[in-house]
Amino acid sequence: MEQVTTKRASKNGQPEGRIAPEPKIIREPEIYIVGRQTMDPGAVDRFLDDQGLTWETDTEVGGEQLRKTNREYIQNLVSMKHGSVLEHATWDFIITGVSRSFSHELVRHRAGWGYSQLSQRYVDEATANFVEPEVIARDERMHALWLKAVRAAHQAYLDLVEGLMEAMPNIENKTERRKRVREAARSVLPNATETMIFCSANARALRHFIELRGAEGAEAEIRRVALKLLRLMQQEAPTLFGDYEIVRLENGAEVARTAWAKV
Repeated sequence: MEQVTTKRASKNGQPEGRIAPEPKIIREPEIYIVGRQTMDPGAVDRFLDDQGLTWETDTEVGGEQLRKTNREYIQNLVSMKHGSVLEHATWDFIITGVSRSFSHELVRHRAGWGYSQLSQRYVDEATANFVEPEVIARDERMHALWLKAVRAAHQAYLDLVEGLMEAMPNIENKTERRKRVREAARSVLPNATETMIFCSANARALRHFIELRGAEGAEAEIRRVALKLLRLMQQEAPTLFGDYEIVRLENGAEVARTAWAKV
């Protein structure tokens, strides 16, 4: 994306400060599965030997839908609401293209979840991206108003970073000074600022998230993420998530539904 000049004129005509680049606008999140639970065959064998037991499985991939026995066993657990068994299956995700507003909502889900989020203290937001709500993006006048506000906030951030770096000469350690500067300057950045977040979650926690955040009353951005996550997990582990369907409502919104809620 083309960026504007990096300096602006001061009152005396001399170059002064950085000018914020034209905002990169994001309207679609991305979810990456970066980790899956694995078993240690050697440890399992030692356990079986010690206990005088034998064991076999009908699947080599956790959650994969294979023979009738595997599918029906999982479906019975779900239909009987024996959800604690689902807590053994875990995945790791990286979610990008989402706003700080979204992440504030996401981290309210504690049971069965773990998070590590991009830090605005350690990461310079000079080239930050911004997530535009769909309801604003589709209205030309509202989009222009939103974009103006984002530009102003981003420019204020850059001005604060520059000014505070000069105002804190007593902090000799440059890394520590940058942290102090950014933690103060970030206060003017909008909720629309893009973030990236690493998540770990088990199957039961994922189902709970999809049911709550994939519902009609959920906030628009987190509902979009929930439905994208559902589609991803229906490919990854169809036996665990195949009971859900995505329904399009009369108003055009998509929602997730299942006959076996609150497992």
